[in-house]
Amino acid sequence: MSDTADTEDNQDMLPSLVQQIVQRITAGEVPIKNIERELICPICKELFTHPLILPCQHSVCHKCVRELLLLNHEDSFDAGSECSLPGSPGPRSRVPSPSMERLDRLARSGSISSPGWRRGSVTPRVTTFPCPGCQHDVDLGERGMSMLFRNFTLESIVERYRQAARAAVAIMCNMCKPPQQEATKSCMDCKASYCNECFKFHHPWGTPKAQHEYVGPTMNFRPKVLMCPEHEMEKVNMYCEVCRRPVCHLCKLGGSHANHKVTSMSSAYKILKEKLSKSIHYLISKEDQVRTQISHLEVLINETEENGQVAECGAYEHFERLFQTLQERKSEMLNSIAQSRMRRLEQLRGQVEEYQGMLENSGLVGYAQEVLKETDQSCFVQTAKQLHTRIAKSTESLRTFHPAADPSFDEFVLETSREETLLKELCFGGVPEPPIIDLSRSRVYNEGLLCWQLAEDTLATDHQVLEYRRLGAEQDEEGASHWRLTDRVYGPSTVVCDLEANSLYSFRVRSCRNSLYSPYSPEVTFHTPPAPAFGFLFNDNCGFSSERLALSKRRDSVESMAGMAFLLAAERVQTGSYMGLDYIIGDTGISQGRQYWAFRVEPHSYLVKVGVASDSKLLEWFHNPRDTSSPRYDHDSGHDSGSEDTCYDLSQPFTLLTVGMGKMFLPKASGGDHGDHSNRVLPMPQRIGVCLDYDAGRVYFYDADTMRCLYERQVDCSGTMYPAFGLMGSGKVHLEEFITAKRLSYM
Repeated sequence: MSDTADTEDNQDMLPSLVQQIVQRITAGEVPIKNIERELICPICKELFTHPLILPCQHSVCHKCVRELLLLNHEDSFDAGSECSLPGSPGPRSRVPSPSMERLDRLARSGSISSPGWRRGSVTPRVTTFPCPGCQHDVDLGERGMSMLFRNFTLESIVERYRQAARAAVAIMCNMCKPPQQEATKSCMDCKASYCNECFKFHHPWGTPKAQHEYVGPTMNFRPKVLMCPEHEMEKVNMYCEVCRRPVCHLCKLGGSHANHKVTSMSSAYKILKEKLSKSIHYLISKEDQVRTQISHLEVLINETEENGQVAECGAYEHFERLFQTLQERKSEMLNSIAQSRMRRLEQLRGQVEEYQGMLENSGLVGYAQEVLKETDQSCFVQTAKQLHTRIAKSTESLRTFHPAADPSFDEFVLETSREETLLKELCFGGVPEPPIIDLSRSRVYNEGLLCWQLAEDTLATDHQVLEYRRLGAEQDEEGASHWRLTDRVYGPSTVVCDLEANSLYSFRVRSCRNSLYSPYSPEVTFHTPPAPAFGFLFNDNCGFSSERLALSKRRDSVESMAGMAFLLAAERVQTGSYMGLDYIIGDTGISQGRQYWAFRVEPHSYLVKVGVASDSKLLEWFHNPRDTSSPRYDHDSGHDSGSEDTCYDLSQPFTLLTVGMGKMFLPKASGGDHGDHSNRVLPMPQRIGVCLDYDAGRVYFYDADTMRCLYERQVDCSGTMYPAFGLMGSGKVHLEEFITAKRLSYM
């Protein structure tokens, strides 16, 4: 088989790309540290040892996969097989093995449990574990690790890397008796290295061993051909494009890849090699650009470091100034308090001394008693006058006692709540980004549901404020309408009430963080409907056909489907095809005023009738027998008078417009214009609105997004009118959430 021969040739040698990489490594063109990170196992953090390719195309060491599969060391293989390849470039600082700690965590979480696992088995029957590279679950199936291919290309690169890292350390002959000679060849069949003499001795001419394949000295002995892990005696000669892995011809004929698209190994080799080469050549050609971008990133790193330090210094200085100001104010206040305390104490102590002088035999009283002993009248008068004044003062102070100083220090009590609030509201995030009003989720009727998307910055906002105004309303001196504000909104949406009908409103919103407001969002405009929103759900009782219509649990959407009864009826029809509409109505009727509702018809719908109908007409539709299997049945004999070819000249108790296949078909306004349909076929709006003016006996159909009236006509409102829908073939109708919200809130 040519594909097999090509495969063998490709497997016997390293790809030229690998050789170029190794040559560049050996020549010192590629720094070892740059390529080393590509050769490190993501689990053990060491150079790959017998790497296996997982289904997600990531590689993991054989021993690491086994450690993830086994729950204890008793189930592990012989410890000797876990060691790295001999000749590794010296000891490395080993990262702690994740074997038991990680495995126990996986076992507890149930990630590697399976119903077919046996504790004593070496390889679990059904085993799942997360890939360390992409975190996708890897299911090894019943065959376990045996289904995984060894990544021989990566293994060869690792071996060449080891040799480049060892530099002058030579590979010794495995057959020489001590002292060993340096090996000059390695036999891929014997999986051993030889010096010249030993190679000649063990591979004599004229023997089968002379035909063995030999290469330069190496520690990497890989098989000549890659064998299929599912069919161990078969070579892989094809590549499955679905599973992205090599397969054999048995896998394609009757195995798990029977229905998958495969290609020959030689074609896959050429295609993948060409893609990889082009990608590498592209990267190499962009090396200057990459270096420029690296330089730019390094500049950004330096700027980030410098700007971060400047910001730290600036913040430190600002807070130091605040601390200094507070410290100064603190010192001033403490000094004022101390001075006031000393002054008051002096005053109170002086008053105490003064009152102590009023006591008998002490102070002023004692002195006065001594003066009274004076017998010389002139001398007594001279002294008593001043003394009498002092005693009169003391007597007065006794009558009206007042402390010389107030012991309270209320004037020094600080009220710092405002300052504390200001400090807490110090803004470090700057002005927040403005939110964006989401037009796809916002709906405006007589009440408006406005939704917006908050800016994706790192700091949360405190609240949002929505502003709106009616365009064309009263204007100020500058000719602008007055904006009305809602209360603070702590979320991504709010409801605006009491909007005027048939008016154009403009809305905008902005965020607030730490008392700083963002700029306003771009203004958006909505046109309110000509009437208040009419709330209803689909009626699942009156005339509802559960065999052909599927109603959602919330009764806010309905879908037509082909039931068994319809198929049996169609099977009885021998000539022609006769089909009828399946009707469904709203659960609430209209008997006065103007009402508006909106809905959405799926674009893939084949035929959907939408409009209004009176209760009398509905009774006729629902109770008139409709045998779709009878050739005499005319499905368009009255109840489907909303056909595009029907001429509306008289007022009737119903109006239905046809929607389907991405189009809206308008009825004819008169008996003429039989051939030209272009002016009556419109693109189907994404949302359709219906407005019924019961008192005026008129119905209107709108494009609910632009509120453009598409069609209107007279309708006989002699009874209770209901929203009506008719479906045929595949079709689906969704009522707007705002229409159903009020009805659902009472259920």
